[in-house]
Amino acid sequence: MWETTDPDDRRVVLSAERWLHILEDHEELANELDGILRGLTTPARRRRGRWPDEDWYLAGPGPTRFVKVVVHYEGGEGRIVTAFPRRAFP
Repeated sequence: MWETTDPDDRRVVLSAERWLHILEDHEELANELDGILRGLTTPARRRRGRWPDEDWYLAGPGPTRFVKVVVHYEGGEGRIVTAFPRRAFP
């Protein structure tokens, strides 16, 4: 398990299971773990997600232009749900 903090100083964790999930579909992110975690602390952009208690972060640069990281929050702590390369931030 890895952890970092978001811009609001909340703890955000990435489990080994979620990291393997990310790599299953996006093996190009295999060397981007440090950048993804750093991108949560100081994101290029951030916005509310589609669901309550979800935020989207844009970490960059990634294997394309950016890496979108989806974080779900519960009880004041976040967990990374997924991450994938993006050319732009929706």
